[in-house]
Amino acid sequence: MTKIIASPLKKHRLADCLNFFLIGLFALLIEGCATPVGIDPVNIQTGYQLNTQNVLSAGQASEPTKRVLRRNGLMDRFENEPEKVLAELHAELQPTADEDKLFALAELSLLHAQNTDDHAYFLASAVYAWSLLFPDDGHGVQLKASDPRYRLTYDLYNHALAQGLADPDDSDEDEVEVLLKPGTYQLPFGTLNLSFDDSELSWGGYQLEHFISTAFLNVRGFRNRYRMPGIGSTLAASISSGPSSNKVIGWQRLGPRTKVPVTAIARLEHARSSLAGGQIKGHLELYTNDQVTSVKIDDQLLPLEFDPTAAYAYQLDNNPIYSLELLNFIKGGLFSGAIPKDRANDGLITLYPYRKGKIPLVLVHGTASSPLRWAEMINELEGDQRIRENYQIWVFIYDSANPIAYSAGVLRSALENALNEFDPDHKDSALQQMVVIGHSQGGLLTKMTAIDTGNRLWELVSDKPFDQIKVSPDVEAMLKRSLFFKPLPFVKRVVFISTPHHGAMAAASAWVTGLVAKLVTLPQNMLRGFAQAAASSGDEKLLSKLRRPPTAADNMNPNNPGLKTLASIPVASHIPAHSIIAVGGDGPKEEGDDGVVAYQSAHIDEAISEKVVNWNHSCQGQPEVIEEVRRILLEHSGALSTQ
Repeated sequence: MTKIIASPLKKHRLADCLNFFLIGLFALLIEGCATPVGIDPVNIQTGYQLNTQNVLSAGQASEPTKRVLRRNGLMDRFENEPEKVLAELHAELQPTADEDKLFALAELSLLHAQNTDDHAYFLASAVYAWSLLFPDDGHGVQLKASDPRYRLTYDLYNHALAQGLADPDDSDEDEVEVLLKPGTYQLPFGTLNLSFDDSELSWGGYQLEHFISTAFLNVRGFRNRYRMPGIGSTLAASISSGPSSNKVIGWQRLGPRTKVPVTAIARLEHARSSLAGGQIKGHLELYTNDQVTSVKIDDQLLPLEFDPTAAYAYQLDNNPIYSLELLNFIKGGLFSGAIPKDRANDGLITLYPYRKGKIPLVLVHGTASSPLRWAEMINELEGDQRIRENYQIWVFIYDSANPIAYSAGVLRSALENALNEFDPDHKDSALQQMVVIGHSQGGLLTKMTAIDTGNRLWELVSDKPFDQIKVSPDVEAMLKRSLFFKPLPFVKRVVFISTPHHGAMAAASAWVTGLVAKLVTLPQNMLRGFAQAAASSGDEKLLSKLRRPPTAADNMNPNNPGLKTLASIPVASHIPAHSIIAVGGDGPKEEGDDGVVAYQSAHIDEAISEKVVNWNHSCQGQPEVIEEVRRILLEHSGALSTQ
């Protein structure tokens, strides 16, 4: 018998095989019943993220796009040769029914563009997305509404268009400025030729300029961000420093630093069939949210995407009026310096150009405050389609240290001026249904749009009949405006928020009112007017007013004769009045206050509704207050619609 002796090499190989077998057996025992294919349980958040992550949410391709890459053996190649892979996928596109590749191209082009900042690929992403959403046969997107890619394709188009048209020389990382201009733009597979009509830049008598993408803005300070989903890139546009030649009614009443929510779309012509040839044509279109909310594409009426909260927050960002509020109370006149000279000088400012058929909602701020303090309420009301479609918001800005009757006269004149500007022939019935809302001292100004004082205020300052006072016409007009009030015929509802009808707590101190009198600067035209009236009549009452002119703080002293007179005059019976009263603490409301105004001071018997909220004096931005205002406004517009 021949004895077989294994060589050392064979022994070594045999040992390796045995070791490999033992290691595999050990691993199998450790893994239990694990198989090459199986599952790993995850929580609900992880599971959802695995199925919905995409280039916009996670900076990586979605699962449907990865499937396209894997099926074509391109997953690894895309990491190393993205442009070659995109070119190959583009070349393989079929004339019809190639939704999977079109979507993958849209998403991967955006991903590559973000990695390289190549605007050609941003625009390519927009072209692919448009081709998927609006194929040449006019039947619209072939994706089902339940397909996650359906909405994502709109988002890819909206974001890619903004980034594709962004200023390539913009070095400001905080803002993306979009350039809306005609031209031929480079694509990876050809060119995109876009036309644009400059007339679309005209808005409210001004030219729109400096378009900032709101998709790349984080909003702070607002409780809610209202964004209307749809088609188009959302932008915040500035208005030119001077009005355009195409003036419209009320152009001078637009507020300073206005930012306009606008949306841009590039309407592409036969994009799907033009992909192979590489010559894409289209037209840039611009829409403002106060004029158009939907657009027709391929016989489909589609909502436009708007981001009004972001535009409004951008307008308020670093607004100098915030820092001027207290200083303006002392010195006066600073607010007017913050408003361009070509704008209205009576203090009435509109958020948007005048729109026929919408009810004016006028907001009047309080002491040492400004219209900026209405921001939360404005954002909430503008975010409500029912309010937005029925109302146009105006704000009144004034020097709140001035005598209350004087400021009320300015408010009334401003409202009359605006209505005469907007509707000189009185054909717009909506303008005759005005709602005025005032906070704190602003509530007292509001009340004076809706009461008949007769001669009672004049008799507090003079013993002479008014018709015996010989003054210049301008002084006579100022005195009449400031001391004789009748309900304005177009004011149909008033709302008081934390209003000191019977006085403010701090104003009860003679030390406080005396200090205010020493610090503040009152309007010279008022002082000259009273001086002229006193000189012509020798009236001792008028002379005493000149020696110690009253301020708004004096007028809110609970013992002030003017305030007592005002409190004794109810709102006209045909004008519904509503009260919103803040009371802090947990005690009985009748014994409470908001730190500035007591409940008993804010309460009026003629109010048809009274809402008490547990908050401090500055409550106009609180949810309960806003919801009550919303209820009142819907009640007001609803009542009109049934007439």
